[in-house]
Parts: sequence; structure tokens; C-alpha cells
Amino acid sequence: MLSENVKKFVVDYISENHKTFHDVSQKIWNCPELGMEEFQALKLLTNLLKDNEFTVKSDVAGMPTAFVATYGSGKPVIAFSSEYDALPGVSQKIDYKKSPVFEGAPGHGCGHNLIAVGGIMAAVALKEAMKKYKLNGTIKVYGTPGEELCVGKPVMGNAGIFADADIILDWHPLNSNSANYVSSPAYFNIKYHFKGRTCHGNSPWNGRSAFDAAILQGHAVEMLREHIKPGTSESAAKTINYTFSDVGPEYPCVVPDRTTAWYLGRFPTNGEALDIMRRLDKCAEGAAMATETTVEKEIITINREMLPNITVAKVIYDNLIELGEPIFSEEEKQFIKNIQTEVGEGYPTAEGIQPFGEDEIPVTDTVEYSWNAPYGILRLALWPAPAFHNWMITACAGNSHGKKVLDKAAQVLATSAVDFITNPLLTSKAKEEFKAKMKGKEYKSLLPEGTPIPININHEIMKKYRGLYKINCD
Repeated sequence: MLSENVKKFVVDYISENHKTFHDVSQKIWNCPELGMEEFQALKLLTNLLKDNEFTVKSDVAGMPTAFVATYGSGKPVIAFSSEYDALPGVSQKIDYKKSPVFEGAPGHGCGHNLIAVGGIMAAVALKEAMKKYKLNGTIKVYGTPGEELCVGKPVMGNAGIFADADIILDWHPLNSNSANYVSSPAYFNIKYHFKGRTCHGNSPWNGRSAFDAAILQGHAVEMLREHIKPGTSESAAKTINYTFSDVGPEYPCVVPDRTTAWYLGRFPTNGEALDIMRRLDKCAEGAAMATETTVEKEIITINREMLPNITVAKVIYDNLIELGEPIFSEEEKQFIKNIQTEVGEGYPTAEGIQPFGEDEIPVTDTVEYSWNAPYGILRLALWPAPAFHNWMITACAGNSHGKKVLDKAAQVLATSAVDFITNPLLTSKAKEEFKAKMKGKEYKSLLPEGTPIPININHEIMKKYRGLYKINCD
């Protein structure tokens, strides 16, 4: 009976007190910041937490825009996640036609303005319930920058930030409603910087082309694909993508003395990912040797694969079933239909809740949570297309749709947390499952010792857009 009373309290609290949280989410949407540059979001979120009696530590794990907020003491330690970085090039007004606020500028095309606040709203509601019902335990909120780069959580995990959590609860907007136990691949993000010798194109024998070296590495990687053991299904797909993010002098009559090749890889396990990284290194070294250039490797990030926890997932699922999916008005549904008509896509936001079971999610650094504690993720329908990272999502995340999804997410996460706080046997069951998954394993970040944190990776581009967005951020 206690559990039901506490659950009703947190649900009602969120319904009655959501305006402040909506306002913060909207301010973050109005002022999108790329990964590692989320200074406005940091200020808004940490002030919100401080105003609600949380102790906040910023600049954690060597990242200026990372934070950890804490309330209470003792066990269990229930943690929520907050992500707040935007994406490049998906600036969008609240409009069903493509209409950027500023052409080429960042936007919240993954709904991180909502994820930023959803866990915090759940944490604050849970805090109020713990005070009212005199419940023991600790609440934490992990503020993790640079999720789109998959940087924040492996760095924080490497610093031991997540080690004391008993349960970690998370959510993400999607185009369907579910709370399955999910898998997600291991991932790497690496740059190879080739250096050569420039000269005039009419006497190229005097130079050494860094661009030739990068192309040669790319050709070697294309040949390498044949010798990668194939996945057994779409969910076990193994992919490598690359581009040349810097090709040196932009005149064809100048032999390039620099070129950067940027590689991303997704593999079912971290062992496979690390082996492919080793082979990519050899492709780069061989290309540099063949062209008499040099190459330096820069690791942006490396993530492990997800360790799903069925117990946590089922708790979230049961609370989603109890509370129901977000319900959009006819006007809101028409907005989404108008987007579909505009882009010619026939993929509506899915109504109903998917049956409980196994599922997969795209690359994310939340996998690092799953190696530190029992972890579960809720997903709620918000946008009309199956693809992530586009202007349609930005429009929905800033519209009334986003606020409804935000409230529902906070309610489901908060009621799930109540289950774990009021039922120690349930928490123990989740932890036993986690221990079984970790048997023979130990958590250690895959980032090599001394890997620099790419703190300034988006600094120059944000210089341009901070000025444009200033009126929205003040």
C-alpha cells in the first residue's frame, strides 16, 4: 500500500509542478549548444537542482560541463541521467516545413532538451516523496555532456562516477513507446591526422601528399571489410564509416601537406571493436609508409556494448503500462501529419505500447551505465520519422508534443524508482542479474590511459552560433 501511495504522490507532483521544468527545457531548446560547449544548459540545470535542495558538483571528471547532483544518504542509490547537447545543422523553428532558425546552426534534433530535464523532474518528485513518507536512500542525477560524441559517460565512468549506483534509470524520445531490455553496439570514434610536404602541383615529386595517404588508408579499409567476420543478423551488424574532415589546401595545384581521416565503427562487442581499431591503425601506418608521410591517431571516444537488465526493464515497462502512453491532441497529431506530407514519409508516431521483450537501440554512451549498475531505458513516441537527428525532431522537441512526452517520462521514471526504494528484494534481484552479467568481467573504460578529453572539439563552431543565438539564451 505504501508503494501505491508514494507512486500516486510522485505522479501528481509532476502534473502539478511541471511548469518550471518545461521552462528550463524550452530555454535549452532555444539555445542549442554542441557537445562539450553546453555552458548555458549547465547553468540552467544545476540552478534547477540547487533550487530543489540537491547538492551539485560541477566540472567533474575534467569536463567543464559535466555535473553530479545528490540528495539524501544511504542505500539504495537511485540515479537518473541528463543529456543536453545539441546536434549540428538541424536548427528548426516550430514549423511543419523545414525552416531553420539560423541556416546550418545546431538544433535539438534528438530531443536532448527533454532528456536534460526528464530525469531531473523524476528526481525532484522522488525527493519530495522521500521527505513526505520518510523514505531512506540517495538520489543522484548524472549530467553527462557530449552524448552525441559518445564522450561524456566513458570519461565519467573512467573516473568512477557511476560506481556507487544501485539502479540507473534513463529515457529517450523515439517514434514508438516501449521499455524493453535493449542491446546496443560497442563503438569507436577516431581521427587519423596525416602530415606530408606541400609543393606546387606542376612538380609533385617535390612533395609528399597527405591526401594520398588518407585515400590509401580508405582503400585498405574497403579491402578489410571482406575480412571482417559478418554479423548473424541486422542487430549484429558491423559497420565502419569514414570521411575526410580536413583535406589540406583547397587548390588542386597544391600538393596537400595535411589531411584528417575520421572513422566511426560499430560492433556487437568491445573485443571486436578493439580488434578492428588495431587493424585500422595498420591501414593508416601502411598508407603513411607507402607515401612517405606521417600519421598521428586521435581517439575521440570508445564505448562498450550494452549489458541489458531484464529486471529493471520490466519495472519500467509495468509502470508505463499503468500510466499509459503520452496522448496527443488532434491538433498535435495534425502537426505530425503535416510533417509527413511535407517530407513524403509514411511513418507516423506509433500509438500503443510495444510488447515487452528484447530490443536494440543505436549507438549511445549510456552503455557505460550498464557496466556499472543495473540499467534500464524508457522510450516514448515523439517524432514522425524512423530516423534520428533531423529537423523534424527539433520541431517536435520544442513543441507541445515534447512537453507531454517529458511529463510522462518523468512520471514513469519516478514511479519505477519508488518500486526500487520501497521493495529491497526487487533492487537485490536487479543487482543479482547485473552480477551474473558481469561474471568474468570488470568495468574499466576502454579509453587508453592519458587519452585527452576533446573539450574543445566544438569550440570554434560554437563561437559563430553563440552570437546568433544570444537573444534566445538571455
